Amino acid sequence: MSDIRLAIVGVGNCASSLVQGLDYYKNGDRSGLIQQDIGGYQVGDIRVVAAFDVDERKVGKPLGTALKSAPNCTPWFTRDLTGEGVVVQMGPIYDGVAPHMAEYDADVSFRPSRQEPVDVVKVLRESGANVLINYLPVGSDQAAKYYAGAALEAGVAMVNCMPVFISSDPEWAERFRSKGLPIVGDDIKSQLGATIVHRTLAQLFADRGITVKRSYQLNTGGNTDFLNMLRQERLKSKRISKTEAVSSALPDNKSQLHIGPSDYVPWLQDNKCCFLRIEGEGFAGQPIELELRLSVMDSPNSAGCAMDAIRYCAAARDRGLGGPLEAPSAFFMKRPPVQLTLEAAQAGMETLLHLPVLSPAKA
Repeated sequence: MSDIRLAIVGVGNCASSLVQGLDYYKNGDRSGLIQQDIGGYQVGDIRVVAAFDVDERKVGKPLGTALKSAPNCTPWFTRDLTGEGVVVQMGPIYDGVAPHMAEYDADVSFRPSRQEPVDVVKVLRESGANVLINYLPVGSDQAAKYYAGAALEAGVAMVNCMPVFISSDPEWAERFRSKGLPIVGDDIKSQLGATIVHRTLAQLFADRGITVKRSYQLNTGGNTDFLNMLRQERLKSKRISKTEAVSSALPDNKSQLHIGPSDYVPWLQDNKCCFLRIEGEGFAGQPIELELRLSVMDSPNSAGCAMDAIRYCAAARDRGLGGPLEAPSAFFMKRPPVQLTLEAAQAGMETLLHLPVLSPAKA
């Protein structure tokens, strides 16, 4: 039986939830999964073979140990961890660590290792990785593009979970297409999070003839993602991806939208709270207002989408598809190459899986 050999970039809370989930679902439990089977791949077919980070408490440690190290704070829901035999390698830092992290206690912020970075392309090749998932912090533009280039050189498909525009950038898209490597991106959605709820409600307003005049989405949390995003200069692409995901559900661009992180609240840890308001006008211009509070565990909430995106990458590669996967990207990502409705994205994913397999997925 062949498997999906996964390389992880960024051994933080999201990686922790993903790797825990690989163990949690290895016995065939279906509850909480979006899809059980994707192109013949089950969750149990994903195997972590390489991992990269820059924090001194994680580099050089077994993956299972690193995932338990500060500043990770996501909940634990399994006793065993897939990938215990993988040692976390030192990656290049570039812009991956925001300067203001040094102003905060080590338990909640990053502490860069002084080790020399490894040859990432060499590690990818030697590990036999065929999919790379990018979990770098928001604002790591240079670092994300470095790993995208490494994936191309090593012949590895990519899932880009952060808001650096790679899949949705025409030049990067063509580079993946010309190499025959699938990519799903950019900026992972939660399984049921602020963006998908906001987009769905905005679509509902539009479908029922209600004009959306103004809307905001404010998010608070206490993990390193929210600490990292305290600096506005790291937020530009994040605001774009979240805003486009919602505005694409509206018939015009006249609505006033304010979407993005609001504040870092340390004691919330991995709990994310969304405060959402939509103001609209209905029949005869009469006002309609909606307010909503959504509370989720942030990192586990994205892991289900990541699991499926990884498997779609593998299934697409089996079918000889390269470049951005439009339907999976639209379903799982905030800033895909093409924004699609939920129904169109689901139909597109189904079409992808009905294409003939060119390379054997299962022996």
